[in-house]
Amino acid sequence: MLIPPDAFLFIRRAQILTLAARHALPAIYYDREFADSGGLMSYGPDRVITFQQAGIYTGRVLKGEKPADLPVMQLTKFELVINLSTARALGIPVPNTLLAIADEVIE
Repeated sequence: MLIPPDAFLFIRRAQILTLAARHALPAIYYDREFADSGGLMSYGPDRVITFQQAGIYTGRVLKGEKPADLPVMQLTKFELVINLSTARALGIPVPNTLLAIADEVIE
C-alpha cells in the first residue's frame, strides 16, 4: 500500500497504521512520522531541509524580492526510513542492500 502526501491522511496516521497492522498490509509512507509510529517504511523529503528552504525563500520575499523573480526551489534531500520491527512482524525480509542505503533503520 502506498500512502501519498495528504494532510487528511497525516492527521489520521494512527488509524491508518492500526488498519495496516491489523490486515498485515505492507505500506510505504511519505513522511517519517509513519515509520516512527510503527509503519513499515517511509520515503520522502527531509522535513528539516524543506522548512529551512521555505524560511530562506520567505526571508527573501520579506526583504523585498518579488516572488515572481525568485527561482523555483526543488527538494534535493529525501530520506528512507525502515522499521525493522514492523518488517519482522509482517514476515518481510529486508535485503541488506536496502538497509545499507537507508538513512535510518528503526530496530
